[in-house]
Amino acid sequence: MFGKVAADILGISDVGSVIRPENYDKVDTDDYVMHEDQEKIYFLIKSKSDEYCFTNKALIHLDGTSATSKKRVLHRYSYGTHRISNVFLETAGTVDLDAEISFTIGHASFHIDVHKKHIEELKDLYKALIHIAELCHENDQHLEYANQSLNVAVNTLSSVNKLDGNIPEQFKSINELAFAWLTESHKKYKVKDFGFVFEKFINQ
Repeated sequence: MFGKVAADILGISDVGSVIRPENYDKVDTDDYVMHEDQEKIYFLIKSKSDEYCFTNKALIHLDGTSATSKKRVLHRYSYGTHRISNVFLETAGTVDLDAEISFTIGHASFHIDVHKKHIEELKDLYKALIHIAELCHENDQHLEYANQSLNVAVNTLSSVNKLDGNIPEQFKSINELAFAWLTESHKKYKVKDFGFVFEKFINQ
């Protein structure tokens, strides 16, 4: 799919290039974006052997063993289940041809070399990844607080009622309350779609 003509259009080399939105349909990872579920590409880096596709929901990494091999391994890291951390941006020196953006997502670490002409775009990606990492950390704390407050409420309610009278009905009522609280808290603080972050920071 990604032949010489597309390579010439995109200007790729061993050092990664940032792909423009109008060329997203020329890269392989576009085939694995879940467009049916409103997944959208916001940032894409491509070298001869790898593609790093940042969508509103996940990082899709098409891992090539070499530029000449047709073998590819597809990895998908959803932001909701794979926490982003250790985000760094190393700008290019005077004689360097490339900058580097580094981060950890889940248990996978990435160090991506990108041509220094794309440094402004990389700054936007850096800010977006930092913001997602901070939001996930804050949401984890809020979810923990929600669980703690639920335990306090249930224990207080049990103590006040002393579980006298219709015990099965009281148990059912408390259980339904706890389930509803946990479900609502999970929905609120376990964010899966970070399109609003990319919309804020990515300026392509």
